[in-house]
Amino acid sequence: MTQPSTQPATAYGDATAVASRATLPDRTGVAVRDGVPLAWASYGSGDTTLLLMPTWSIVPSRMWKAQVPYLARHFRVVTFDGRGCGASGRPTGAAAYTDVEYAADTVAVMDDAGVDRAVLVSLSCGGTWSVHVAAGHPERVLGLFSIAPACGLSVHDPVREEFHWSERYPHADGWAKYNKHHWLEGGYDDFLAFFFAQMFTEPHSTKQIEDAVAWGRDVAPQTLVDTTAGRLGCDGATCTSVEPLCPQVTCPVLVVHGTDDRIRGHRIGERLAELTGGELILVEGGGHGLPGRDPVWVNHQIRRFAARFDPPPTKPPARSWRRALSRPRRALYLSSPIGLGHARRDLAVADALRELHPGLEIDWLAQDPVTRVLDDAGEVVHPASAHLSSESGHVEAECGEHDLHAFRAIRRMDEILVNNFMVFDQLLEEEPYDLVIGDEAWDVDYYLHENPELKRSAYAWLTDFVGWLPMPDGGAEEAALTADLNAEMIEHRARFHRLRDRSVFVGNADDVVPDTFGPGLPAIRDWTADNFEFAGYVTGFDPAALGEPAEVRARLGFRPDETVCVVSVGGSGVGAPLLHRVLDAVPRARALRPDLRFEIVAGPRIDPRSLPERDGARVHGYLPDLTSWLAACDVAVVQGGLTTCMELTALRKPFVYLPLRHHFEQNFHVRRRLDQYAAGTCLDYDVTRDPDAFASVIVAEAARDTAAYRAVETDGAHRVARLLADLL
Repeated sequence: MTQPSTQPATAYGDATAVASRATLPDRTGVAVRDGVPLAWASYGSGDTTLLLMPTWSIVPSRMWKAQVPYLARHFRVVTFDGRGCGASGRPTGAAAYTDVEYAADTVAVMDDAGVDRAVLVSLSCGGTWSVHVAAGHPERVLGLFSIAPACGLSVHDPVREEFHWSERYPHADGWAKYNKHHWLEGGYDDFLAFFFAQMFTEPHSTKQIEDAVAWGRDVAPQTLVDTTAGRLGCDGATCTSVEPLCPQVTCPVLVVHGTDDRIRGHRIGERLAELTGGELILVEGGGHGLPGRDPVWVNHQIRRFAARFDPPPTKPPARSWRRALSRPRRALYLSSPIGLGHARRDLAVADALRELHPGLEIDWLAQDPVTRVLDDAGEVVHPASAHLSSESGHVEAECGEHDLHAFRAIRRMDEILVNNFMVFDQLLEEEPYDLVIGDEAWDVDYYLHENPELKRSAYAWLTDFVGWLPMPDGGAEEAALTADLNAEMIEHRARFHRLRDRSVFVGNADDVVPDTFGPGLPAIRDWTADNFEFAGYVTGFDPAALGEPAEVRARLGFRPDETVCVVSVGGSGVGAPLLHRVLDAVPRARALRPDLRFEIVAGPRIDPRSLPERDGARVHGYLPDLTSWLAACDVAVVQGGLTTCMELTALRKPFVYLPLRHHFEQNFHVRRRLDQYAAGTCLDYDVTRDPDAFASVIVAEAARDTAAYRAVETDGAHRVARLLADLL
């Protein structure tokens, strides 16, 4: 006899930070069936509804995170946590977890969410439950899209059949780990690591494995034992064969299966397609976790299948087509939203490119805070930008007090990057461009290399650093993860070298760090020299065009007899703690030097009202002309971001910079470059905890002679533009 769960189904989903989500549900609810709460969520709208089915209870519905945002722009999408995982209930006993129960849950969720008919999209065990629903409730199912079905069909699997799930073995090697005694007697984590390594057989799948193991740990071993026993018909549960039900499925069926699936071999997918009269797509070299490992391709396939069920328009809209030779030259510019530095240099490159190609139309696919800079400059931000998920918001959610583990933050941004690539991909599908310029547009560069057939125009890549580097306290694990990501990038470039029509390093060869990509991998500087063209640095402004410093100071209202310290922390909200530390040091600094005046620039994502008032300090929000303020100052305090530091270097200003802790780019790449220019004073954040010591550093820096600074190039934007011009 089963017991209903007493665990409340609270917030939908798992504990992942909301800011890390690419999209949030429009509606959530809880359907209760036989005392078991079933948490569901609904996204988007449309004439056709997609129900993304649960899979085995080892993972929750968050496994669909790379599919939901894209599909919800075209259909209504409903997901739910299956019984035994996520925010749904966890009844006890094998009989509570039979295929029949999961199928009944599906219908109950559809009723509660107001879904009359839906396309059922499934992975693994969800394929079995989808067949049950389609056979038993044909009026509720439009079609079945089944990925790597794990249906109990009559297909021989000698590797899996060597071991029986409920027998006790003297060892736990290989598939002997798939065993209830092993799970219950201390081997559960060992099983999770093994199982998900078998699920994601593709190279460089560390992030997918990491996610899945974390989800698996959220399920108690006994619950997973119950779910498995229910599916297999053990421990008092009755297993209903799915094979006789397959011929009863009357809706269209599409089965997708990887040929390297080591969880359930592709012959099961072939058999399901045969029994249901469905279509079959085999993914050569694909494993069991295709939605996570090949999300772009899977998203396209699901959309194409589901579009069959959209009602035809009563009157097709009028369309137009413009002959190629009569089209204006058009470029799409993608500027990284993490900070504002990319925006300023990209505007300079865009202007230089227009000088070489008068009449060139440039659209920007961008998000806040870059859009503020673009709006001020009168640039055209493409409406598709509204569909981008916030990368800056994710980064801010990841940070601590002056601490941002940049590598791990970007790694955990995967669903946002998938969503943003899908926005880009659809835009190019609908509108022709002659050139795409990606300034550290990591989503586009990565997923184009994963899906090179989606390249539709000339493509140029800009970056000011090369190589993911581990922080020392990350140990062997972080060193292995960064090396794996570097190795994947190297393989991408070796296999699809011509995918980028230009690879431009914004800097010089000596600015590249003298490290290796990892054990057995090339030296970063040598590889960069072989794969990039060097443009010199792009400041985004000409220091001579700003006017004499005295004129700029007068325009901003600074007196000749005062020493001005500008404090800036970039375009994200990460720098708020540093601003508080500076304001704590202001009274001490002014006691040491009474003529010292502080101009605090909070930027676009920190509320100036959140900062305390201090005599001799004025707080600003976003300043579109920050460069003028830097040109007028006598000393500056900044984070370790490259752009502001290099602007100060070009202006020959003394400055203190404080790299964010665990930010590998600021600590290694930026510091290397500033050392090359003999610029700035690097300070550890711990010094700021002592206001007197911090004040002393600022006052000392104000007296520093900057004659030793190396001159910064002033023609970098034109050099980049010349590298891009022939692509048009």
